[in-house]
Amino acid sequence: MSRIGKRPVTVAKGIDVSVEGTAIVAKKGNLEKRLETHGRVGISIDGDTVTFAKSGDDKDSSAFWGTYRSLFNNIIIGLDKGFTKSLEINGVGYRAAVQGKKLNLQLGHSHDINFDIPEGLEIKVDKNIITINGTDKQVVGQAAAEIREFRPPEPYKGKGVKYTDEVIIRKAGKAAGK
Repeated sequence: MSRIGKRPVTVAKGIDVSVEGTAIVAKKGNLEKRLETHGRVGISIDGDTVTFAKSGDDKDSSAFWGTYRSLFNNIIIGLDKGFTKSLEINGVGYRAAVQGKKLNLQLGHSHDINFDIPEGLEIKVDKNIITINGTDKQVVGQAAAEIREFRPPEPYKGKGVKYTDEVIIRKAGKAAGK
């Protein structure tokens, strides 16, 4: 069984952490992130470290203990450094461009795809690489998954939208008969 909940979360400089009822709030400048725990875990703040404690000995409290610790750690990392996902577009005539609050994608369909950029995200396009930056790990990952879903990579020619670190296993085409 994982004991990730035992590890304290170290709060980076410039981030203020406070407990408001059953929620823990992290602030940096004008950004504020709130994690509602619904009283499922105990929270203690000691200087620049935050520790979580189980509320009981049952299986659910162990699960919530590690989950809320990881969610809060992601909030701290997001406010401190941010999260980034990169997508690569492969294919003849496939291209992307940011136009205001929309990402315009030309992926071989009969029409252009206009993806609305979610609030709090920054998307940059450099040749065939789309870079998504943001402070919320879930929102960054969800946006990257939605963009990839418009044209997933295919195994024969490798055309489509893929993560830059993703490896596409290529298949052989039809073999000519004798």
